[in-house]
Amino acid sequence: MNWLTDFVRPKVTKVTIKEDIADNLWIKCPVCGKMLFSKELKKSMYVCTECGHHLRLFVDKRLKLLFDGKYTEIALPQPKEDPLKFKDSKRYTDRLKSYRKATGHNDAIRVAHGEIGGIPCVVAAMDFAFMGGSMGMAVGEGIVKAAELSAKNHYPLIIVTASGGARMQEGILSLMQMARTTAAINQVKEKGIPYISILTDPTTGGVSASFAMLGDVHIAEKGCIIGFAGARVIEQTIREKLPEGFQRAEYLLEHGMVDIVVTRSEMKETLVKVISILTHKKPAISRPLLESKTSS
Repeated sequence: MNWLTDFVRPKVTKVTIKEDIADNLWIKCPVCGKMLFSKELKKSMYVCTECGHHLRLFVDKRLKLLFDGKYTEIALPQPKEDPLKFKDSKRYTDRLKSYRKATGHNDAIRVAHGEIGGIPCVVAAMDFAFMGGSMGMAVGEGIVKAAELSAKNHYPLIIVTASGGARMQEGILSLMQMARTTAAINQVKEKGIPYISILTDPTTGGVSASFAMLGDVHIAEKGCIIGFAGARVIEQTIREKLPEGFQRAEYLLEHGMVDIVVTRSEMKETLVKVISILTHKKPAISRPLLESKTSS
C-alpha cells in the first residue's frame, strides 16, 4: 500500500524537470569526502583540490590529455562475442549491450596515433568505465593492433592501463590474452622501439601480470593502486597485516617496480621527456589541445 497515492491526492505531477538539473553537478571525493564542483574538477584534470586524490579519468579525456591535439583512432577487429555462452545474474551479451550503451564504445580499449611533443606515437588506452577495464579478447586485439602499428611505423608505443584484470565471462580465452599481448610487446622491443607503460588507478590482475609491467619505463599516477591480487586476499592468505600504502604507486616506486610517479598535471610533460630521451628526438613546443579528432 502506498499512502502517497492511496490517501493523498497528488496535486503536482512533476516537481522538477530533469533537463534543468545537471546529472553530475557535484562529485564527492572518495577519499576525503569533499563535494567538488564539476566545472572546477575539470579544470584540475579530475584531481581533488582538497586532498590531491586522482579520480578515474574517462578514456576520451585521457587521450586528449596525452596527444598534442588531433589524433587518429584506428578501428579494431571485433572478436566473437560470448564464445562460452556465459550467464551469471544476466547474460554476458546483455552486459556488453548495456556497457556499450553507457560508454558509447565497443569495449574496454581505444587505440589511436598522433603526436606527443611533436613525436609520432601510438597510444592504447584502457577504459575502466567498461566492465572495470577487464581484459577479454577485444582488449587483447587492441593491444596486438597497437603493437603492430608501432612496429610497422617505428612509433613509440604507450599503453595506459586501468583494469581489474581478466574478464571472467570469457574464461580461459581471456587468460590467453596475457601470453598474446606479451608476445606482441616483445615484437616491438625486438625492433628497438620504446614501449612506455602508464599505470593508472587501478592496474591489477592479469593486466599487471602481463603487458602493464613490461615497459622500458613505467610511469604511474600519484596514489594509484598497482598489484595482482587484492590486499584483503593477500592478508587472508599470509595472515599478516600488510605495510601501510601497500600496492600504491609510491610504495612500488620505493621497491623498484615503478620508475616515475607523477601527478596528472605533470604526466604530459614527463611523458614527452621520456619519449624524447628514448627516441633521441628533440620534442616540439607543446600545442594546445584540440576538441576535434578524426577516426579511421
